[in-house]
Amino acid sequence: MSETSTVPCLLAAWRANERALRGWLIHQLHDKPLAEDLLQDVFLKAMRQGERFCNIGNARAWLFEVTRNTLADQLRRTRDSVALPDDLSVTDEAPPPVDSLANCLPRVLAELSAEDREAITCCDLNGMSQADYAHQLGISLPGAKSRVQRARQRLKTQLASACQVRFDEQGKICCFVPRPSLESNHD
Repeated sequence: MSETSTVPCLLAAWRANERALRGWLIHQLHDKPLAEDLLQDVFLKAMRQGERFCNIGNARAWLFEVTRNTLADQLRRTRDSVALPDDLSVTDEAPPPVDSLANCLPRVLAELSAEDREAITCCDLNGMSQADYAHQLGISLPGAKSRVQRARQRLKTQLASACQVRFDEQGKICCFVPRPSLESNHD
């Protein structure tokens, strides 16, 4: 079966928008070969949609959104890094308060609801994307994002309360009262 008979709506949308997408990418990148590569990636992403592409309400907007996201991913991957000067060496100083605050995290995390604990653990501690988290739970992406944001806010509130976090004039953590972990309470 040919691709044309498989997804004619995709091919029609691609023909109608390919030139504008290419022009936009070249304008953003000032690198025609890279723009062509990214355009090919966008086309492949559209092809992976298969027949679902035909159900997209505004194919042009979808193609431009995927193109913007593809460009952003490319820019993140190729972000320039700067070497640190030699005089910024590692010292044996005490860790900043925010680093040692992590010792409070297991206890406070255990005090959160199961739903909040799962959201924080999956997305923040285990690095799962919020899209994958939404898929795992069978909820919408905006619903998953809201759930993670609410869980983060409740974690922050609980950390501030339970560990008596105090902030300096700049709003940075200056000190706190450490709480023993759950394991050390079983004595």
